[in-house]
Amino acid sequence: MYEQKDILGVDYGRRRQVKRNRRAGVEEAGEKLEIVDLSGMCLATLPKPPMNLATICKLDLSNNHLQNIPESLTARLLNVVTLDVRSNQLKTLPNSIGCLSKLKVLNVSANFLHSLPRTIENCRSLEELNANFNQLTQLPDTIGFELVNLRKLCVNSNKLIFLPHSTSHLTNLQTLDARLNCLRSLPEDLENLVNLKILNVSQNFQYLTTLPYSVGLLMSLVELDVSYNKIAMLPESIGCLQKLKKLTVVGNPLVSPPMDVMEQGVQAVKEYLCGKINGTHKSSSKKSSWLGKLARCGTFSGRNIPADDREEYMMASYSKSFDGSASPGYWTMLSPRRLFSSPKSHFSTSKLNT
Repeated sequence: MYEQKDILGVDYGRRRQVKRNRRAGVEEAGEKLEIVDLSGMCLATLPKPPMNLATICKLDLSNNHLQNIPESLTARLLNVVTLDVRSNQLKTLPNSIGCLSKLKVLNVSANFLHSLPRTIENCRSLEELNANFNQLTQLPDTIGFELVNLRKLCVNSNKLIFLPHSTSHLTNLQTLDARLNCLRSLPEDLENLVNLKILNVSQNFQYLTTLPYSVGLLMSLVELDVSYNKIAMLPESIGCLQKLKKLTVVGNPLVSPPMDVMEQGVQAVKEYLCGKINGTHKSSSKKSSWLGKLARCGTFSGRNIPADDREEYMMASYSKSFDGSASPGYWTMLSPRRLFSSPKSHFSTSKLNT
């Protein structure tokens, strides 16, 4: 099970037993797949390996002194499922990482990465990406369009100013951790993240001042942490998050909801925000435009909207159905007030006689 062996061209002698654990019953092209653990061995370089890298399903290179990973080495890890290179001195990742079509777990945390290679988008089997504690200033623009199986994205403790628009297309994402960055905003159309359960954007401090209204469309959201930012008002749509169990907002200059409501817990906060949607306060045009989306996502029924605001809600709901006939005159004819009121209120006697 364990043997001292010259793996990757380095003779470690008695310094460490290199573990090569054979996984019973896992075969690829007639060969057993192996787990290779080279963690914590003070490696500064990885010489050209004599072994067949295609037999490795898990490679652990963590806690070393690696400054780069050879392109040729990565390109030959054809069957690797888990790659762990955390706690090294990497400034870049090889472009050949895009060749790892079976990769499911990638841990590159605690390095000196300023960016991720665009080729990472080719790792379409990837389910978990951990890039915490680096110096990332941006993520690949189209990362959300390609990594369709990603379930966990951790990019905390970096220098990100924004998350790419494509992030909102990660439909299988369950955890998004973007705390301790410099985020100015979040993508507007978060409603596509239908499986997101945990969202942490805390400790972006003075940079993050607002949350998008679409936060209220995250139907599966259970935990939301926006602590230690500069948010003064929570979006009213948060009141529609039926599965939300944990809401952390400490360290914000909150005005709405007021502090006495916050102290009563999550349910009180949701009731307060729902009250604002239902008309306790005069609705804004922005709120009205979102009511239709909330209803379509099943988080809001619209039954309790006051009569004065109901027309705005109905118009927002109909906008999709009549998208091709949206001229001002046509909308006037379809106004709910006109359809359901008596003819006298819209037609003069002279017009009726003619």
